[in-house]
Amino acid sequence: MQLSEFHYQLPQELIALYPQAQRSASRLLSLDGVTGQLEHFTFSDISSLLNSNDLLVFNNTKVLPARLFGQKETGGKVELLIERMISPQEAITQIRASKPPKTGTKITIGNNAWVEVMGREDEFYRIGSAVNLYDMLAAHGHMPLPPYMQRDDELFDRERYQTVYAKEPGAVAAPTAGLHFDEPLLQKIQALGVETAYVTLHVGAGTFQPVRVARIEEHRMHSEWLEVSPAVCEKVEAARAGGGRVIAVGTTSVRCLETAALKAEELGQRITPYAGDTNIFIYPGYQFRCVDAMVTNFHLPESTLLMLVSAFAGREHVLHAYREAIKNRYRFFSYGDAMFVTPQDHDANLGEK
Repeated sequence: MQLSEFHYQLPQELIALYPQAQRSASRLLSLDGVTGQLEHFTFSDISSLLNSNDLLVFNNTKVLPARLFGQKETGGKVELLIERMISPQEAITQIRASKPPKTGTKITIGNNAWVEVMGREDEFYRIGSAVNLYDMLAAHGHMPLPPYMQRDDELFDRERYQTVYAKEPGAVAAPTAGLHFDEPLLQKIQALGVETAYVTLHVGAGTFQPVRVARIEEHRMHSEWLEVSPAVCEKVEAARAGGGRVIAVGTTSVRCLETAALKAEELGQRITPYAGDTNIFIYPGYQFRCVDAMVTNFHLPESTLLMLVSAFAGREHVLHAYREAIKNRYRFFSYGDAMFVTPQDHDANLGEK
């Protein structure tokens, strides 16, 4: 498939630069993947689209204040964006500077903290520090807002660019579909009898890297660390046994569940616990093995996330939904509105195995 098949024109003013005053006050566009039918809701009404035997799967990663500003010993300014924490003393980072830093370069952060460039790894750098990097980020870090926001982070972003159930620190971008859930809504959903489960995928900065090849099959997907626990697998099996749907909240939850399902397929099972890296690339033609519906935000043109949603509900249906969202002035991207999406084949997963 051609990259151009996933292009659409978005008016600049529809990019949400700030969140709604209330998380669940966002809008929600429901897309039926079989018929292409669309319905408009407020996100707080998502409970009307759920069944009591469904399972909602959330990504509980916690966003690090992963952007650091520092100075080389020569006085040159440096910007670092943590890509992945290796340990409390080491990390993989992107570095922006007037000249690429050499191995051994020390970068001062704040008044007395510093990191050292330990070497190059493809387009990234490995850095080390004598002090705890998590503490350094807490003291000096900035929330890593996506580049398309084109604004500096503000104090409120520390709370709002974070889900209310964030628990496991390690992400450098939010699992944005989850930003719409607040505590009252979660309590309302649980009161309906809907089960919840939590996976972890630490979203990397690679999620914002554009696809640079014309044929999408040639794209090399970035890797991210995830964990699907035995408890999550048990809940997936229980939902299926009870005729319920496995509903992934966000494309990151989709990638977790589908990675675990692919690993299980090698063992002749439906889903198996898994912890480790994934570079799963989901685009049209992919057969979903675990996910029966998804909640997701609106994604950038020609992005791998738009390709994933197109694989699930059909490219034409998804792009038509995007055109309708633009027509109806929905807000796009991380702080924007959301979609509830069902697959182009309702029976593709339910009861199949």
